[in-house]
Amino acid sequence: MNEITRPRAVPAHRPALSRISDLALLPALILLLIVGAVSNEHFLERDNLTNILAASSALGLLVLAEAMILISGKMDLSLESIAGLAPALGFMVVIPVASAGFGTELPTWLGLAIIPLVGACIGAVNGILIWGLRLNGFIVTLAMNIVLRGLLVGMVSGKTLFDAPEAFFALGSETWLGLAKSVWLTALCFAVAGFVLRYHRLGRAVYAIGGNAPAARAAGIRVERVGWNVLVIGGALSAIAGLVIAGRVGAVNANQGSGLIFTVFAAAVIGGISLRGGKGSLLGALLGALLLGMLENLLVLEQVSSFWIQAIYGGIILVALIVARLTSGEAQE
Repeated sequence: MNEITRPRAVPAHRPALSRISDLALLPALILLLIVGAVSNEHFLERDNLTNILAASSALGLLVLAEAMILISGKMDLSLESIAGLAPALGFMVVIPVASAGFGTELPTWLGLAIIPLVGACIGAVNGILIWGLRLNGFIVTLAMNIVLRGLLVGMVSGKTLFDAPEAFFALGSETWLGLAKSVWLTALCFAVAGFVLRYHRLGRAVYAIGGNAPAARAAGIRVERVGWNVLVIGGALSAIAGLVIAGRVGAVNANQGSGLIFTVFAAAVIGGISLRGGKGSLLGALLGALLLGMLENLLVLEQVSSFWIQAIYGGIILVALIVARLTSGEAQE
């Protein structure tokens, strides 16, 4: 990350021709569709395709959060635990003690509001430690990931939280115009974030601090504030992703989100998001999330063990890094 790499010039607005690279994963997606159609007769069925989109929506929100943080020149390993802890807190403040709740039994709307708020607060703490105290982002978020996972395990105490109002499961289980509501939400979040990053001064500032924070600061950009805001937004998005996961599963347990960060990084990296910061597009990140969602669905249909799926994701990250090194001439340090 930028914490250990040499300064680079603030990237100029990319020319139109270079944006073709945003669609670099389209041939891979088309190839995977062809392979899936040939290998399994159910792969291209409407129900399966909509299931792929629904299953990829939570991953997409986490990839969006991580992509923005990576573009700003940092990384956040705690997103997976935010996706577990924040929904658990939202559940526990509304469900009764008999269902492993706190017994407060707050109104449903307040419990739902607490979820993204918790995520934002965790992102804010990360931001203070990383941008305020200038601590290493990798170590800070790794430690935060461990802390949050421990808190979740301790709070849940081996129980499964499921006795919550229907509104807590709406994003992951209800549909609108034939697609899960989570799919529409993910699409909206990508559209808004993509517009801001490309056309708003905040988005240009995010790319600037990721490319060269000292130069951005010299240009009058409030580097710490921008970086802090990105981490706060990333935390809130991760909490909402956790709510989507809970809606699809129908419950929250101590393992929710565990190990998901590896898939998130795989999607971001193959989508063209640079680990050095300042480069990449959200369209590429979105295509990366869809590609991994399709790949996992195909492997499940072919009854491939979940243990092999993680190995495949790790291989994808390595291949993507090698391709990025060969095509750009820059090391992903």
